[in-house]
Amino acid sequence: MKKSFSNRVLFTFALSILCIFSAMFAESAQDSLLGSARVVFQTNYGDIEFGFYPGVAPQTVEHIYKLVRLGCYNTNHFFRVDKGFVAQVADVTSGRTAPMNEEQRKEAEKTLKGEFSDVKHVRGILSMGRYSDPDSAQSSFSMLLGDAPHLDHEYAIFGKVTKGDDTLKKLEELPTRREGIFVMPTERITILSTYYYDTEMETCQQDKSMLKRRLAASAVEIERQRMKCFP
Repeated sequence: MKKSFSNRVLFTFALSILCIFSAMFAESAQDSLLGSARVVFQTNYGDIEFGFYPGVAPQTVEHIYKLVRLGCYNTNHFFRVDKGFVAQVADVTSGRTAPMNEEQRKEAEKTLKGEFSDVKHVRGILSMGRYSDPDSAQSSFSMLLGDAPHLDHEYAIFGKVTKGDDTLKKLEELPTRREGIFVMPTERITILSTYYYDTEMETCQQDKSMLKRRLAASAVEIERQRMKCFP
């Protein structure tokens, strides 16, 4: 009896460890897909940073990143927050409060061919919104708030949230109302502003700064030796 109980405890412990390592491996695999570009959405509930998967959905990444660089997501909003499922950003052509110029509208109205992959829909993943036509995605996309395997191979994954899960948790706690299939926040979640940067560029700047300091230190040492040897 005691042996049987011990075996069950050991089995449960081993299963727990396996689940933990599986989750760590999955997250590591996702991170390996990330490119160097980062985007930050500054909302009235906090910041959300995300990166792209250029090798998974190159056309989608290029399109969304261009919309960001053009400032298209500024004054837009999250029109949908379904706890444990998705927080969805509105289409920029209808979700912004600021008017769009011709260049912004031209890019925003493009439709994308569905770039479906084997990457799984889990919390933090970015996935394009679309209509019934698989090639109808434009600028609306979701940030996954939980695992959604039924979306796999049906919606184009193009990146993941890299910072700001605490902000997503705040959004999940907001009051909502249901309109048809959508669960929507009762107050507007505004994307006040956006900015972008490149992690590799940041690293290069740090390396450059370090190199300058090393060269300066070397110059001082060379001058000290020169004065010592050639007074």
